[in-house]
Amino acid sequence: MTPAEPILSVEGLSVDFQIAGEWVPAVKNVSFAVAKGEVVALVGESGSGKSVSSMSVLGLLAKNARRRGSIRYGDTELLDLGEEALRDIRGKRIAMIFQEPMTALNPVYTIGEQIIEAIRCHERVPAAEARSRTLELLRKVGIPEPESRIDSYPHQLSGGQRQRAMIAMAIVWSPEVIIADEPTTALDVTVQAEILELLRRLQKDLGSAVVVITHDMGVVADLADRVVVMKQGEVVEEAPVARLFAEPRHEYTARLLSAVPRRGQSEPALPGGDTPQDATLRVAGLQVEYPGRLGRKGFKAVHDISFEIGKGKVLGLVGESGSGKSTIGRAIVGLVRATAGTIEICGRDVTGLGARELREFRRKYSMVFQDPGSSLDPRRSIGDSIAAPMLINRYAGRAAVRERVLELLDQVELPRSWAGRFPHELSGGQRQRVGIARALALEPELLIADEPTSALDVSVQATVLRLFQELQDRLGFSCLFISHDLGVVELLAHDVAVLQHGRMVEHGPAREVLNDPRTDYTRRLVAAAPVPDPAEQAERRELWRAIAK
Repeated sequence: MTPAEPILSVEGLSVDFQIAGEWVPAVKNVSFAVAKGEVVALVGESGSGKSVSSMSVLGLLAKNARRRGSIRYGDTELLDLGEEALRDIRGKRIAMIFQEPMTALNPVYTIGEQIIEAIRCHERVPAAEARSRTLELLRKVGIPEPESRIDSYPHQLSGGQRQRAMIAMAIVWSPEVIIADEPTTALDVTVQAEILELLRRLQKDLGSAVVVITHDMGVVADLADRVVVMKQGEVVEEAPVARLFAEPRHEYTARLLSAVPRRGQSEPALPGGDTPQDATLRVAGLQVEYPGRLGRKGFKAVHDISFEIGKGKVLGLVGESGSGKSTIGRAIVGLVRATAGTIEICGRDVTGLGARELREFRRKYSMVFQDPGSSLDPRRSIGDSIAAPMLINRYAGRAAVRERVLELLDQVELPRSWAGRFPHELSGGQRQRVGIARALALEPELLIADEPTSALDVSVQATVLRLFQELQDRLGFSCLFISHDLGVVELLAHDVAVLQHGRMVEHGPAREVLNDPRTDYTRRLVAAAPVPDPAEQAERRELWRAIAK
């Protein structure tokens, strides 16, 4: 039951999509409601129907969709409205914050122009007044220097600033209902904390009802009053947030909660204690500078970085976007050129190697990329993708390579029969397993893993992390694990290095760095990470506010 009369109620909603002449169900008999001033979270894995349910409210589904049931905004039945009547409600009464602002915002218009359009599409407002209101909105959502940012294009803003611009567009008319679809996905923990704080403040100021769609249980604990859990298009549980986390009644909910890595509750890897001669990777005085264009000064992304990774050890590299962590990973594998310093892999300095020598030496190391969907060739079967590095490096004859591909599929727990499938036929977690198999094809001694689980659902992430741990224990490769998820880093890493603006600010055993940080920056990073416990998260929120001031 909701604490007050609902402003938005969904009853018995079913959504089907017509595919190849048949109606395929995506949402089945879903019901939930949200009252003014309340935050309801829709949670579940990819394919659970949570985004389809929310998109149905404003009629934003594809043309091959059909909706049945009831969606009421106050006394208005939204399913009965025509397109023109529904357009009067979209944005003005019910607003949407989309998951990926870079694709939701138009790249050829400035953010100011797009917010002004949201103002003027519902009311004739003079241009000067619309611009003044846009500046006020940008200030309200915390965009720095709004007078200059109003004329910036989306690509000229950071991910957090683009999300703030999306939120500004959503609150133009102080809507009674705000639907936020994965509003913090892929954001760094500190930016995520800022966005959650902004949503909480705006919800309080406007008195709006908020429906937040997410798979991040830390976000749920931080923001929600009630939670609706969805699985395969159906609601399996609904409860106040405190009770759901304390006493989940459905086994699926319990499994979602147990899959979330939690700092301080996982058994950490023992700290490394290798002597220098045992180091698989030794980085000394590394600097990376990107050249400026048209005579402009270059940008130094990495400043004098030094660290080592012993044999069979994992070093977690953490920091916000722009801290230089991915640049370091790319410099190690030769995708970015180091401008100073040395990178020594298995006792050999690779920074001075020519193209031919480097190509021969690359068998010693490999990389797992963040997005397997874009790093796998869509025209190649997964078997061919895994075989490619072996064929390029003349690992063995074709018959032996085919057998090795099947062994690797066994290792990453995928059926051998899937060797002929293509990437689009696999889920995100399955594609990431293919990426890991490909990276291990040449039995490397060093693996660079760049945010390999950041876009995965929590249960899929847990499966991939378990697999990664088992493979690392069995095969004994060293690993540089780049991530902004501190729970994952504590679970996997022996040691942690913290980066800020291209400089290393802290380095040591994982548990010491993450549970007793020495620097203000690391303390702020740790405090910003939400935890899947409403009571603990409320305390951490106050700690983060105090530190972030």
